[in-house]
Amino acid sequence: MLFLRSLLFQIAFYLGTLIMMVVFAPFVFLTPRRWAWIVVPFWARANLFFLRWIAGVRFEVRGLENIPQGGFIVASKHQSVWETFALIPYFPDPTYILKRELRWIPIFGWYTAKMKQIPINRGKRAAALAAMMEAAKEAVSEGRQILIFPEGTRRAAGAEPGYKFGISHLYRELDCPVLPVALNAGLFWPRQSFFIYPGTVIMEFLPPIEAGLPADVFFGQLVDTIETASDRLIEEARRAPSPSPVLKDISPR
Repeated sequence: MLFLRSLLFQIAFYLGTLIMMVVFAPFVFLTPRRWAWIVVPFWARANLFFLRWIAGVRFEVRGLENIPQGGFIVASKHQSVWETFALIPYFPDPTYILKRELRWIPIFGWYTAKMKQIPINRGKRAAALAAMMEAAKEAVSEGRQILIFPEGTRRAAGAEPGYKFGISHLYRELDCPVLPVALNAGLFWPRQSFFIYPGTVIMEFLPPIEAGLPADVFFGQLVDTIETASDRLIEEARRAPSPSPVLKDISPR
């Protein structure tokens, strides 16, 4: 059953995404971005629906009262594909900082351009950083939320963290609050895994870190805040009636 449910969800996720991109393309590309954006949270909610009813993965969101108003940075733990879309419905006008290569994917890349997502060319570090900062400043000035995964790539649940100091440069230059996000999604949809395990993903919006701290102080506070909360959510999942089998490879903390 686990294999079958995982297979059916993968089909629904990828095929459903393709179908929605094609069906909604005329509306998206012929309307202003603000109107076109409604398609994106609809897609995200559809995937959460598929996860619940096909793969048996529910979710719980905590700390909604911690989400600031206006423009700010969202810095999320990154364990799974799950958070790449599950974060979207909670912000009015978000933008991701993403690899430039994603712009080259037919249809999907066109959507990222239409929605003014921020591409970064990792091969040209100095020029890429300057361009990213300029685009990010514009987004925050427009009251948008910048979604970023400070570790740069997915890391297994319970693994040693690998945060990049670039988040500190972004924090210093934009001079805005940072909303840390903890989660345990990697217990149920692990990175580089075909299998999706039933259970309840918990995502928690933590109290924002206000602007104005020294970069190194901010960095240490961000890492400690996200990692402490994410470890707590992993341990909470360990006490569930039917804990994820991924937990057997994670030592209690």
